[in-house]
Amino acid sequence: MKTKISTLLGHYSVQFLCRVILGGLFIYASLDKIAHPHDFAKIVYDYRLLPDIAIYWVAVILPWFEMICGLLLVSGLMIRTPSILLSLMLLVFIAAMGLNALRGLDIACGCFTTSQDGTQSLFISILWDILFLIPGLIIIFFHKERIKSTK
Repeated sequence: MKTKISTLLGHYSVQFLCRVILGGLFIYASLDKIAHPHDFAKIVYDYRLLPDIAIYWVAVILPWFEMICGLLLVSGLMIRTPSILLSLMLLVFIAAMGLNALRGLDIACGCFTTSQDGTQSLFISILWDILFLIPGLIIIFFHKERIKSTK
């Protein structure tokens, strides 16, 4: 028996909106990082979580991964897999920011810009990422695969 809420959250319009929100956020978030990989590498370094050898590769590959997953999600070419990957990335980002907030580090989030000017609190960034996680979870748990007819 389906509940009204699961029917609503599984509705095509809600799913489409969630895809556009989550995919669009990651497409937008990737643009400045792709354009300025050196500046993004500085932000990744500031997190103090990765070995030095991995920082450059993460700074170069991660934004393209965000872009590709976002495009797949918005276009509808793939839905569940990019949603899972982007949601997992958000969980990793939340954990990384939480750890650094507990350490007392005042660092740039690196979420939407590679600029380190006017950085907001990591706690605020964590709250934003938790909100961004909601559309991904809605897609993961309520998306219905469309079966194409062979007529």
